[in-house]
Amino acid sequence: MTQVVYDGTYEGWLTAVFEIYELKFDDVVFAKSEVSNALFFSDRYIVITDLQKAKRVLKGLKDKLSREGFANIYKAFLSDIDKIDETLFQYVKYIFSSAVNIEDDLSNSAVLGVRKAAYVTGRESHRMKAFVRFKLTKDNLYYAVVEPDCDVLPLIEKHFKIRYADQRWLIYDTKRKYGIYYDLENTTSVQLEFNANSNSSQFLAEISDDNEEFFQNLWRQFFKSVNIESRKNTKLHIQHMPKRYWKHLVEKIPDIKK
Repeated sequence: MTQVVYDGTYEGWLTAVFEIYELKFDDVVFAKSEVSNALFFSDRYIVITDLQKAKRVLKGLKDKLSREGFANIYKAFLSDIDKIDETLFQYVKYIFSSAVNIEDDLSNSAVLGVRKAAYVTGRESHRMKAFVRFKLTKDNLYYAVVEPDCDVLPLIEKHFKIRYADQRWLIYDTKRKYGIYYDLENTTSVQLEFNANSNSSQFLAEISDDNEEFFQNLWRQFFKSVNIESRKNTKLHIQHMPKRYWKHLVEKIPDIKK
């Protein structure tokens, strides 16, 4: 068994796929950057990300799949589901070994696994578009802190670039320690140390615009005024807005002064 170690990126995984075929490895497992202790005695192969190799794999997949099926591979990779890279590799092997399109063959465990993972990522990205709440800093940067189950920033980037084209903004994923920054022209991926305790009064006082506290409290009051108690359906509310999102939602945070 060979442990294939790559840098954790989609391009790195695609490069790994190319080199597994090139070197004719039979039995492989994937690892992101660090070698698993469970496979300490297995052979190890280090992958250096190569964009040209990645593009060749993508071209091969694009020729064999529908537009949705092709997009689902990337969505599945972003799901962060355990061993999704290995499931995807089994999926890719099935694709390249078949003369017909296999993406609807749900009797195959890899096809079903990729379909489910892509759905999970798609649902999470849809929720993020609705649940991102921006705050304004003193230097006129709108920032939002998120903690999604999946790595959805690449999928929601275009939505926010279009919707907030006239504002500088940063959306930061505390779980994965990176963000996307928009400078009124382009979006870039940024790595930075960020104070995740963004709801503390001390933190807000340090970076927030002077009017930010006022508008946050105004938004909470509006949310309470439209939330009719007699029509409250907690179970349905949680279904559409799971509690794991609440700590980053202004309307769910107690007034700052309390």
